[in-house]
Amino acid sequence: MGHKAKVLAGSHVGQGYVRNLPTRPRVSHATIPKSFDARSVWSYCDSIWSIKDQGNCGTCWAVSSASVMSDRVCIASGGQTRVNISAEQLAACCTDCGVGCNGGYPDLAWPYFRSHGLVTGGDFDSNEGCQPYEVPPTGSSADQYLRCSPHKCTNTHYQNSYKSDLHYGKTAYYVPPDVQSIQAEIMTNGPVVAGFTVYDDFYSYKSGVYKHVTGALSGGHAIRVLGWGVEDGVDYWLIANSWNRTWGDNGYVKFIRGINNCGIEEFVTAGLVEPN
Repeated sequence: MGHKAKVLAGSHVGQGYVRNLPTRPRVSHATIPKSFDARSVWSYCDSIWSIKDQGNCGTCWAVSSASVMSDRVCIASGGQTRVNISAEQLAACCTDCGVGCNGGYPDLAWPYFRSHGLVTGGDFDSNEGCQPYEVPPTGSSADQYLRCSPHKCTNTHYQNSYKSDLHYGKTAYYVPPDVQSIQAEIMTNGPVVAGFTVYDDFYSYKSGVYKHVTGALSGGHAIRVLGWGVEDGVDYWLIANSWNRTWGDNGYVKFIRGINNCGIEEFVTAGLVEPN
Protein backbone atom coordinates (compact mmCIF):
# COMPACT_ATOMS: atom_id res chain seq x y z
CA MET A 1 0.00 0.00 0.00
CA GLY A 2 2.86 2.39 0.65
CA HIS A 3 1.11 4.01 3.61
CA LYS A 4 2.41 2.05 6.55
CA ALA A 5 5.39 4.35 7.09
CA LYS A 6 3.03 7.29 7.38
CA VAL A 7 1.06 5.76 10.20
CA LEU A 8 4.06 4.39 12.03
CA ALA A 9 5.37 7.95 11.99
CA GLY A 10 1.97 9.47 12.60
CA SER A 11 0.31 11.02 15.61
CA HIS A 12 1.18 9.69 19.04
CA VAL A 13 -2.15 8.28 20.16
CA GLY A 14 -2.67 5.50 22.65
CA GLN A 15 -1.43 4.26 25.99
CA GLY A 16 0.73 6.62 28.00
CA TYR A 17 -0.83 9.69 26.41
CA VAL A 18 -0.96 12.80 28.64
CA ARG A 19 -3.95 15.04 28.07
CA ASN A 20 -3.09 18.66 27.36
CA LEU A 21 -6.47 20.38 26.94
CA PRO A 22 -9.66 20.91 28.91
CA THR A 23 -12.67 18.84 27.94
CA ARG A 24 -15.46 20.97 26.52
CA PRO A 25 -18.74 20.89 28.46
CA ARG A 26 -21.22 18.59 26.81
CA VAL A 27 -23.07 20.32 24.00
CA SER A 28 -26.62 19.13 23.55
CA HIS A 29 -28.53 19.25 20.30
CA ALA A 30 -32.30 19.05 20.16
CA THR A 31 -32.40 16.63 17.25
CA ILE A 32 -29.53 14.48 16.05
CA PRO A 33 -30.41 13.09 12.63
CA LYS A 34 -29.75 9.57 11.42
CA SER A 35 -27.13 10.91 9.02
CA PHE A 36 -25.14 14.11 8.67
CA ASP A 37 -22.57 15.22 6.11
CA ALA A 38 -20.67 18.48 6.59
CA ARG A 39 -19.97 18.59 2.86
CA SER A 40 -23.69 19.03 2.19
CA VAL A 41 -24.50 21.33 5.10
CA TRP A 42 -21.60 23.71 4.40
CA SER A 43 -21.17 22.96 0.70
CA TYR A 44 -19.93 26.51 0.06
CA CYS A 45 -16.74 25.77 2.00
CA ASP A 46 -14.25 24.49 -0.56
CA SER A 47 -11.96 23.05 2.13
CA ILE A 48 -14.62 20.61 3.31
CA TRP A 49 -14.42 18.77 -0.02
CA SER A 50 -10.65 18.39 -0.02
CA ILE A 51 -8.70 15.16 0.39
CA LYS A 52 -5.10 15.78 1.39
CA ASP A 53 -1.90 13.86 0.69
CA GLN A 54 0.54 14.03 3.58
CA GLY A 55 3.23 12.26 1.53
CA ASN A 56 5.80 9.99 3.12
CA CYS A 57 5.73 12.02 6.31
CA GLY A 58 4.07 11.57 9.71
CA THR A 59 2.19 14.87 9.60
CA CYS A 60 -1.31 13.41 9.84
CA TRP A 61 -1.80 15.37 13.08
CA ALA A 62 -0.98 18.66 11.33
CA VAL A 63 -2.76 17.94 8.06
CA SER A 64 -6.00 16.88 9.76
CA SER A 65 -5.86 19.76 12.24
CA ALA A 66 -5.18 22.38 9.56
CA SER A 67 -8.03 20.96 7.48
CA VAL A 68 -10.48 21.24 10.37
CA MET A 69 -9.24 24.75 11.13
CA SER A 70 -9.86 25.69 7.48
CA ASP A 71 -13.37 24.25 7.61
CA ARG A 72 -14.19 26.07 10.82
CA VAL A 73 -12.89 29.44 9.60
CA CYS A 74 -15.23 29.15 6.64
CA ILE A 75 -18.19 27.97 8.72
CA ALA A 76 -17.74 30.66 11.38
CA SER A 77 -17.63 33.34 8.69
CA GLY A 78 -20.71 32.05 6.92
CA GLY A 79 -18.61 31.32 3.86
CA GLN A 80 -17.07 34.78 3.66
CA THR A 81 -13.56 33.54 4.47
CA ARG A 82 -12.51 30.51 2.45
CA VAL A 83 -8.90 29.53 3.09
CA ASN A 84 -6.58 26.58 3.43
CA ILE A 85 -4.74 26.91 6.74
CA SER A 86 -1.11 25.93 6.27
CA ALA A 87 -0.34 22.38 7.41
CA GLU A 88 3.26 23.09 6.38
CA GLN A 89 3.65 25.92 8.87
CA LEU A 90 1.92 23.98 11.64
CA ALA A 91 4.06 20.86 11.12
CA ALA A 92 7.32 22.79 10.76
CA CYS A 93 6.92 25.52 13.38
CA CYS A 94 4.98 23.97 16.26
CA THR A 95 8.00 22.35 17.89
CA ASP A 96 5.98 21.42 20.99
CA CYS A 97 3.53 19.50 18.78
CA GLY A 98 5.93 16.98 17.29
CA VAL A 99 9.22 16.25 15.60
CA GLY A 100 9.13 16.84 11.87
CA CYS A 101 7.91 13.81 9.98
CA ASN A 102 8.13 11.61 13.06
CA GLY A 103 4.65 12.37 14.34
CA GLY A 104 2.96 14.82 16.65
CA TYR A 105 0.05 15.63 18.93
CA PRO A 106 -3.11 17.06 17.35
CA ASP A 107 -4.29 18.47 20.67
CA LEU A 108 -1.23 20.75 20.81
CA ALA A 109 -1.98 22.09 17.34
CA TRP A 110 -5.01 23.99 18.62
CA PRO A 111 -3.23 25.97 21.38
CA TYR A 112 -0.57 26.89 18.80
CA PHE A 113 -3.27 28.13 16.44
CA ARG A 114 -4.70 30.23 19.29
CA SER A 115 -1.44 31.75 20.51
CA HIS A 116 0.64 32.09 17.33
CA GLY A 117 -1.86 32.03 14.50
CA LEU A 118 -1.35 30.29 11.17
CA VAL A 119 -1.13 31.60 7.63
CA THR A 120 -2.68 30.03 4.55
CA GLY A 121 -1.11 27.37 2.38
CA GLY A 122 -2.45 25.03 -0.27
CA ASP A 123 -1.46 21.54 -1.31
CA PHE A 124 1.92 20.53 -2.67
CA ASP A 125 2.82 22.32 -5.90
CA SER A 126 -0.41 24.34 -5.76
CA ASN A 127 1.16 27.80 -5.58
CA GLU A 128 -1.70 28.63 -3.23
CA GLY A 129 -1.41 30.70 -0.06
CA CYS A 130 1.48 32.04 1.97
CA GLN A 131 3.13 28.74 2.95
CA PRO A 132 1.98 25.79 0.77
CA TYR A 133 2.65 22.19 1.75
CA GLU A 134 6.15 21.28 0.59
CA VAL A 135 6.26 17.51 1.17
CA PRO A 136 5.80 15.80 -2.22
CA PRO A 137 3.22 13.02 -2.64
CA THR A 138 6.01 10.43 -2.93
CA GLY A 139 9.67 10.29 -2.06
CA SER A 140 11.97 9.78 0.89
CA SER A 141 13.76 11.96 3.43
CA ALA A 142 10.61 14.08 3.70
CA ASP A 143 11.92 15.92 6.77
CA GLN A 144 13.97 18.12 4.46
CA TYR A 145 10.76 19.70 3.20
CA LEU A 146 9.57 20.84 6.64
CA ARG A 147 11.28 24.16 7.25
CA CYS A 148 9.86 26.67 9.68
CA SER A 149 9.71 30.09 8.01
CA PRO A 150 8.41 32.53 10.64
CA HIS A 151 7.23 35.98 9.58
CA LYS A 152 7.49 35.43 5.84
CA CYS A 153 5.64 33.79 2.97
CA THR A 154 7.55 31.03 1.20
CA ASN A 155 5.33 31.35 -1.87
CA THR A 156 6.94 34.18 -3.81
CA HIS A 157 3.87 34.50 -6.04
CA TYR A 158 1.56 35.22 -3.12
CA GLN A 159 0.45 38.85 -2.91
CA ASN A 160 -0.73 39.17 0.72
CA SER A 161 1.66 40.05 3.52
CA TYR A 162 2.48 37.46 6.17
CA LYS A 163 0.90 39.52 8.95
CA SER A 164 -2.34 40.15 7.08
CA ASP A 165 -2.58 36.47 6.21
CA LEU A 166 -2.61 35.18 9.79
CA HIS A 167 -5.71 33.47 11.17
CA TYR A 168 -6.23 32.63 14.84
CA GLY A 169 -8.02 30.10 16.98
CA LYS A 170 -10.10 31.29 19.90
CA THR A 171 -10.40 28.15 22.03
CA ALA A 172 -8.94 24.64 22.12
CA TYR A 173 -10.57 21.61 23.71
CA TYR A 174 -11.33 17.90 23.78
CA VAL A 175 -14.80 16.82 22.82
CA PRO A 176 -16.43 14.56 25.44
CA PRO A 177 -15.80 10.93 24.47
CA ASP A 178 -19.33 9.85 23.64
CA VAL A 179 -21.18 9.60 20.34
CA GLN A 180 -23.86 12.25 20.95
CA SER A 181 -21.37 14.84 22.18
CA ILE A 182 -19.21 14.32 19.09
CA GLN A 183 -22.27 14.53 16.84
CA ALA A 184 -23.52 17.71 18.53
CA GLU A 185 -20.08 19.29 18.22
CA ILE A 186 -19.88 18.56 14.49
CA MET A 187 -23.41 19.82 13.84
CA THR A 188 -22.80 23.00 15.83
CA ASN A 189 -19.25 24.01 14.86
CA GLY A 190 -18.04 21.81 12.02
CA PRO A 191 -15.69 18.84 11.47
CA VAL A 192 -13.39 17.59 14.24
CA VAL A 193 -10.03 15.83 14.49
CA ALA A 194 -9.98 12.28 15.84
CA GLY A 195 -7.04 10.06 16.71
CA PHE A 196 -7.14 6.28 16.72
CA THR A 197 -4.96 3.18 16.79
CA VAL A 198 -4.21 1.71 13.36
CA TYR A 199 -4.06 -2.01 12.66
CA ASP A 200 -2.88 -3.69 9.49
CA ASP A 201 -6.37 -4.32 8.13
CA PHE A 202 -7.00 -0.57 7.87
CA TYR A 203 -4.63 -0.19 4.94
CA SER A 204 -6.66 -2.44 2.65
CA TYR A 205 -9.98 -0.66 3.23
CA LYS A 206 -11.89 0.02 0.00
CA SER A 207 -15.60 0.25 0.80
CA GLY A 208 -18.30 -0.55 3.35
CA VAL A 209 -18.00 0.14 7.07
CA TYR A 210 -14.54 -0.46 8.53
CA LYS A 211 -14.19 -2.38 11.79
CA HIS A 212 -10.88 -3.73 13.02
CA VAL A 213 -10.89 -7.51 12.73
CA THR A 214 -7.36 -8.72 12.15
CA GLY A 215 -3.76 -7.65 11.85
CA ALA A 216 -1.05 -6.30 14.08
CA LEU A 217 -1.06 -2.89 15.74
CA SER A 218 0.75 -0.47 13.46
CA GLY A 219 0.68 2.94 15.16
CA GLY A 220 -1.42 6.02 15.70
CA HIS A 221 -3.17 8.17 13.13
CA ALA A 222 -5.22 11.37 13.07
CA ILE A 223 -8.04 12.11 10.65
CA ARG A 224 -10.93 14.53 10.03
CA VAL A 225 -14.48 13.49 10.95
CA LEU A 226 -17.11 15.03 8.64
CA GLY A 227 -20.29 13.39 9.87
CA TRP A 228 -22.02 10.06 10.24
CA GLY A 229 -24.58 7.70 8.76
CA VAL A 230 -25.90 4.13 8.64
CA GLU A 231 -25.08 1.47 6.03
CA ASP A 232 -26.77 -1.95 6.03
CA GLY A 233 -27.84 -1.37 9.61
CA VAL A 234 -24.33 -0.46 10.81
CA ASP A 235 -23.67 3.00 12.30
CA TYR A 236 -20.54 4.74 11.01
CA TRP A 237 -18.49 7.92 11.13
CA LEU A 238 -17.76 9.62 7.80
CA ILE A 239 -14.03 10.31 7.73
CA ALA A 240 -11.66 12.07 5.34
CA ASN A 241 -8.18 10.54 5.36
CA SER A 242 -4.94 12.20 4.20
CA TRP A 243 -3.50 9.49 1.96
CA ASN A 244 -4.83 11.00 -1.30
CA ARG A 245 -7.81 9.77 -3.30
CA THR A 246 -6.22 6.48 -4.38
CA TRP A 247 -6.70 5.10 -0.86
CA GLY A 248 -9.98 3.80 0.47
CA ASP A 249 -13.23 5.04 -1.05
CA ASN A 250 -11.87 7.99 -3.04
CA GLY A 251 -9.93 9.07 0.04
CA TYR A 252 -12.77 8.52 2.52
CA VAL A 253 -13.61 5.78 5.01
CA LYS A 254 -16.78 4.83 6.82
CA PHE A 255 -15.60 3.91 10.31
CA ILE A 256 -17.85 1.92 12.64
CA ARG A 257 -19.52 4.20 15.20
CA GLY A 258 -20.61 3.65 18.79
CA ILE A 259 -18.22 0.95 20.02
CA ASN A 260 -15.08 3.10 20.27
CA ASN A 261 -13.38 0.91 17.69
CA CYS A 262 -9.60 1.49 17.83
CA GLY A 263 -10.25 4.33 20.30
CA ILE A 264 -11.86 6.53 17.61
CA GLU A 265 -14.31 8.16 20.06
CA GLU A 266 -11.99 8.92 22.95
CA PHE A 267 -9.47 11.28 21.36
CA VAL A 268 -11.44 14.02 19.58
CA THR A 269 -10.07 17.55 19.47
CA ALA A 270 -11.31 20.85 18.08
CA GLY A 271 -11.50 24.57 18.78
CA LEU A 272 -13.44 27.68 17.94
CA VAL A 273 -11.89 30.28 15.66
CA GLU A 274 -11.61 34.05 15.67
CA PRO A 275 -13.83 35.71 13.06
CA ASN A 276 -11.90 37.37 10.23
